Amino acid sequence: MTETTKQYRLTLVRSVAGRLKNHQACVRGLGLRRMNHSVIVPGTPENCGMINKVSYLLCVEEL
Repeated sequence: MTETTKQYRLTLVRSVAGRLKNHQACVRGLGLRRMNHSVIVPGTPENCGMINKVSYLLCVEEL
C-alpha cells in the first residue's frame, strides 16, 4: 500500500434491519457492526464498490 492511498472513515447511521441481504453483507464486509459504529478503511476498488452500494446507510468522510 502506498502513502497516497485514500482512506475513508465510515459510520453506520441507518439500521440494516429489513434491508436486502447483499446490502447487509456489504455493511458487515466493511467491518461495521452496529449503529454509530465507525471504521477506517482503505480506498480499494473493492471497498469503494461496497461503499457505493450501501451509501444510503453510511456517513463517509475522506481522510
